[in-house]
Amino acid sequence: MRLDKFLSNENYGSRKAVGALIRRGAVTVNGQAVRSADLAVDPVHDEIRVLGAAVVYHEHVYLMLHKPAGVLSASRDARQRTVLDLVPAELSRRGLFPAGRLDRDTTGLLLLTDDGDFAHRMLAPKNRVPKRYRAVLDRPAEEADRARFAAGIAEGGELFAPAVLEADGDDPLAAYVTLTEGKYHEVKRMFHACGKEVVALERLSIGALELDKGLKPGEIKRLTVEEASKVFAVCK
Repeated sequence: MRLDKFLSNENYGSRKAVGALIRRGAVTVNGQAVRSADLAVDPVHDEIRVLGAAVVYHEHVYLMLHKPAGVLSASRDARQRTVLDLVPAELSRRGLFPAGRLDRDTTGLLLLTDDGDFAHRMLAPKNRVPKRYRAVLDRPAEEADRARFAAGIAEGGELFAPAVLEADGDDPLAAYVTLTEGKYHEVKRMFHACGKEVVALERLSIGALELDKGLKPGEIKRLTVEEASKVFAVCK
């Protein structure tokens, strides 16, 4: 891997900024100062330092995105903007993809990664990773709706697993839903079966990992392995 690409992947700045660091002798490889940005390095076996501090190699990257409305949860699309188009150059990495999906008009927490095993574990139905949403409805949710959600709902020839429906004490038209599946338009279809329509939908958490309230729509931050692993902390 090129030295400048490796350092950029590890959040030392854009390729241009990293190149400037290398040219001024701020980077060493195996104890020797280097000034060539295209130097081939082995991140696992080479000792790489920036300004004297050792660079810790991360095999995979985990990004938290506050997904805005109007963006596709896809790696690429010829006609519409995707969530990968929101990733700044310094966080971009080959093989990055959205772990799961949110509908085009749904906002909130979405994870981007290049770790296929992590995404598979998170999305596998047998692992029952809970996802929590806040839905704004056209009519208030009722006690009968909570009972139907808890029992599981059949809609359009498909059976949705039991989910938890809770009222939002501050807004009679809002409700919280926690489910462990990820079927197409699941929250919207469950409410539709109860005679309500979803006006707005936001994902607040996956497992014990909550959307950072400091992230504005469209903003992204890198997670540590420990932070990303919170998605599995409350699995049953």
